[in-house]
Amino acid sequence: MKAAVLVFPGSNCDRDMAVAFERAGAKVTMVWHKDTALPGDVDIVGVPGGFSFGDYLRCGAIAARSPITASLKAHAERGGYVLGVCNGFQVLTETGLLPGALMRNANLKFVCRALDLRVETSQSDFTSGYNAGDMISIPVAHHDGNYTVDDETLAKLRAEDRIAFTYDQNPNGSTADIAGVLSENRRVLGMMPHPERAVDAQHGGTDGVAMFRSLTASLETA
Repeated sequence: MKAAVLVFPGSNCDRDMAVAFERAGAKVTMVWHKDTALPGDVDIVGVPGGFSFGDYLRCGAIAARSPITASLKAHAERGGYVLGVCNGFQVLTETGLLPGALMRNANLKFVCRALDLRVETSQSDFTSGYNAGDMISIPVAHHDGNYTVDDETLAKLRAEDRIAFTYDQNPNGSTADIAGVLSENRRVLGMMPHPERAVDAQHGGTDGVAMFRSLTASLETA
């Protein structure tokens, strides 16, 4: 598997994501936001967490208009895989690759701790390493993680089995406790919790390992 990790001014989880991909066996290329093209043979693009462009305007709004974003969208639209985490999830909603919006946390406070997530579907290459109903512990670190969709979009996400993860205890007010969602073709995942921070036991847990390993296995057999 060949992965690319985007880097914006203010990204602070790009190295964590690269290490998680590498530990799962991927070859990783870091791609600066001012580049205009992704590596031609890339399988998956990681859009990392952080505070791209200082979170000015709306979180992810400026990054969504960086030069590299056109190539990111083209990659997704031709069926390539994309993983957006935290600020990366915000970028994916701003580009329209995923529905909904990430709003200010309902309690207006920054949340930084490990949370229990429920795996809602195993029917994706991101989640096939889990069973639906599994509870996993993944850290969060966000101030604008309140995932918001209208009733029609929520009904569609549920009908199409596109809710990947939900919070056991909602930390931010997200609609229907949603922590992560999939695109219609199930090849784009956006999530607020940080699976790349849960791949080393010395960092407090390894429940994110299955995601990166299942991605590698799926792409190597495709």
